[in-house]
Formats: sequence, structure tokens, C-alpha cells
Amino acid sequence: MSVDTMRAIVMRASGGPEVLEVRQVPRPVVRDGEVRVRVATSGINRADLMQRRGLYPAPAGWPSDILGLEFSGHVEALGAGAEGFEIGQSVMGLVGGGGYAEYVTLPARQLLPTPAGLDVINAGALPEAFLTAFDALNLQMQVKAGETMLIHAVGSGVGTAALQLAHASGARTLGTARTAAKLEAARELGLDEPLHVEGPGWHEQVLSLTSGRGVDVIIDLVGAPYLADNLASLATRGRMIVVGVPGGRVAEIDLRGLMARRASITGTVLRARPDEEKAALAQEALRRLIPQFECGALHPVLERTWTPAQAAEAHAFMEANRNFGKLLIDWTGD
Repeated sequence: MSVDTMRAIVMRASGGPEVLEVRQVPRPVVRDGEVRVRVATSGINRADLMQRRGLYPAPAGWPSDILGLEFSGHVEALGAGAEGFEIGQSVMGLVGGGGYAEYVTLPARQLLPTPAGLDVINAGALPEAFLTAFDALNLQMQVKAGETMLIHAVGSGVGTAALQLAHASGARTLGTARTAAKLEAARELGLDEPLHVEGPGWHEQVLSLTSGRGVDVIIDLVGAPYLADNLASLATRGRMIVVGVPGGRVAEIDLRGLMARRASITGTVLRARPDEEKAALAQEALRRLIPQFECGALHPVLERTWTPAQAAEAHAFMEANRNFGKLLIDWTGD
């Protein structure tokens, strides 16, 4: 491999998992204020699956043919003015694309050190899941002790992170999944009330478990098919945050029902935020989130790792909803 190139998992066209292949591509140049990281792991997310199918284009300035929104690894080079890190340091972070590669670059202020005591592989299961959940639950919804929270797709990467953060905040947790095995695994992470969801009408389970009151907070990782039941599950002054819409993005809403509950619905996304907002989130996570890993209150949930050559297989595994927690591409042994 030339010093100016690297391996990356390239999407040769939009389509199924078979469009992914390992190629040699130019290595990114580190610019002023940036850090270049030699990647140990690349996280796999549902956003990658959507982008691969041509449904979620990369933001401007990021690769359109190399997927990947998160990584862990070691600092390989520092641009002029990049502060707070040293060569060889174990780090992790989010990028707007290009994460399925041996090297990534990003502004130093958006980069995070891996928590003390956590190895670089397991750290790869942290950035997207926990930063997304932390931003949604703690910063936007401000979940408090004594509240009741409903977490959809509780066995997903963000779902398992949201469950731990809600538990750490002192909230009572309800969680949905479509398989009993995932609900049982979520119980071991602290889930208070599992809800097996197979079709509409599950709000009746929520109301039964809350003595008819409903829940204070909902984190929705599914989208349109759950909207009607979500609204029927909210308590008075309840609040819902929409984080993902793999089930669909368009649905009718009963506005009178929303008004009657004096409820609120918030939408959120990390990928397309301006650099300064991403940097602010990283700094807040450094202050409030990383210490919770270092004291053992939180831990990443890693289902399994795959080699770069197995990226298509990994995508098919996620599309079949077989994972509980995170899937990673491991560059260290390939």
C-alpha cells in the first residue's frame, strides 16, 4: 500500500449489500485544526443501510461512496493548531461519512478520547449510539429521576444506550422489540418493563403498565408506523423525540390528541449539524458522558465484529434485525 493510499469499503452503486467492496483509495490529508486517525473499528448503523440503498445521501463535503459515521482508533497525525491530543492516543468519534476506511480526519474539537479502562475495540461501539442517546435524552428531553420513559427498538445500538442512560438518570423504563430474546437481553441491562410489539395497538400495554397515565418521554427509533400509538401512550405534558425512521417517515397525526395532552414532539439528527454544534456536543460528552463509562455506570454493548471483507455480510445481518447492540468492522486484524 502506498503511503498516500488506504483501504476503504466502497459502495460501487446504490443497491443491496453486494455493492460493497474493499478498494485502495486516496488517504485523507490532515488540515489545520484537524486530527488524522488510524481506524481500529468502523461502526455499522442503519443510516449506512439507507445510504447504501440510495435513500440517505451524504452531507456536502463528505464521501458519497464510502459509508460510515463513527470510528475508534489511534491518533496518527495532527494538523497545525490541533490541540488536546497526542500521536498514538486512543480516540473515537463521529464523522459525516467515510468511516469505513483505514484513516479518517476530523476537527480536533469533535474528537473524543476513549474512556479510561476501555479498549479501542469496545470503544468503537460507543460514539454513535451513546452520543445520539445522550443528546436526545439528557440534553434535549432532560429525562429526570422518577419519570417513565418508553424506548423503541430497545435492542438496537441507540436503544441499548438510551436504556442505560435512562436507568442512570433514575427513570423507569419501558422498551419495545419484536423478539422475546432481545427483550430478555434488555432486562439484563436494566429494562423495567418489556413490550413485545408485533402490530398496532400496543399503546394499550403502555397504559396498562402506567395505570392509564402514559409515559413522560418516548424515544422513537422506528418512525411512521408507531406514531398513532406513541401519541396515545403519552402522559399529559409528555414529550417525544424522533431519532430514526427506518419504518417510514410519513404518517397522519391526531393534532387534537396532541393538543389535549399538551404534548410535544421533537425531531433530531446529528449527521448534518454544523461543525460548531458537533464540537459542543463532544465537549459536553467529555464532561458528562465519558466519566460514566470510567466509573462503570455505562458500558458499550457489542454484538460482534466483522472484517472489512465481510462488510456485505454484516449489512445483511443488521437488515435481518439479528443484532442486539452494535456491529463493528474491525481493521486491526485484517
